[in-house]
Amino acid sequence: MKQEAGFLHIARNVILVSLALFACWTAAFYLSRYVYSFILWEPHELLAFLINAMLGFIFFGICITIIGPLVKGRQYEFFNEMIQALKSISRGDFRVNLDPEFANRNGRQRNPHPYVQLVESINDMAANLKVMEDLRQEFISNVSHEIGSPLTSISGFARALKNKDMDQEKREKYLNIIETECVRLSRLSDNLMKLAVLDSSEHASHKTSYRLDRQLVTLVLACEPQWDDKKIDMNVELEEVEIFADEDLMIQLWINLIHNAIKFTPEGGKIDVFLTQGEGKVSVRITDSGPGITKQDQLRIFERFYKADQSRTRALGGSGLGLSIVHKIVEMHEGTVSVFSEPGEGATFTVQLPVHS
Repeated sequence: MKQEAGFLHIARNVILVSLALFACWTAAFYLSRYVYSFILWEPHELLAFLINAMLGFIFFGICITIIGPLVKGRQYEFFNEMIQALKSISRGDFRVNLDPEFANRNGRQRNPHPYVQLVESINDMAANLKVMEDLRQEFISNVSHEIGSPLTSISGFARALKNKDMDQEKREKYLNIIETECVRLSRLSDNLMKLAVLDSSEHASHKTSYRLDRQLVTLVLACEPQWDDKKIDMNVELEEVEIFADEDLMIQLWINLIHNAIKFTPEGGKIDVFLTQGEGKVSVRITDSGPGITKQDQLRIFERFYKADQSRTRALGGSGLGLSIVHKIVEMHEGTVSVFSEPGEGATFTVQLPVHS
């Protein structure tokens, strides 16, 4: 189809040039005949032919000289607009939106100009870069906020500790707050580093075959001080499943989900951990009896730095990166992670992974 369109384009140009030459030669013929009759001279046929041909080419050159700048002017306008758009993008201004019809103003609707695709590509590139820039600015803003809050607390309480008249009880309280904020900063730094490593295309995945049920039992027992301290009823039902995955990354995934469930489950609550296998996939469901998540928050729960309950999450020391790490690890293993929840009825996180990815 494209070859046929190219052939028709060439044929049309050949016909137009031929018609232009024919018109110039015709004008040269009648002009030369008028001049011969005016000066009363009849040249030889060969000489008359050469003069007529030369004069026709001169007329054709004059026409090209007159029409050429008009055509070049339109092309210059088109390329100048594209160059200005690319310059804006290079300066960081991604609000570029060229009119796709600009490249097709002189073309027919059924035969679009080939530059239309170029204009659309520039628009797509600008739109994608704008999305990336918005995400970058949002990321910087979130990081600055998450770092700024504990630093402000540390600075304020450290300044208060300079008071020599402060009693020991209050001093211990302020020191504990400073220590807590330092731990929070350290955890934020670790999570940011993990995300940077996971986002890197050079991240080496070390996948092996291992028993997933044994890994989950080990991690649940490792978290026993946390859930036992809150008197949480931990119910674990696991099938024997062998999976091919990066064991270290899986540990990070399950730790984040289990800690998240423990954090939001009230004292005396319940957490269920189920592991099943079927149709080449394994499914892990972790259900808590916490406050639940609204439908609106569920749509953004895996975004970086997103917190469903800002005040509650901040009080519990969250940074909004744990579930982002979970989502990234699951994505790297070609699986899916989802959440189902109703406000006041807890939340269920379901991770589905291929047995052999």
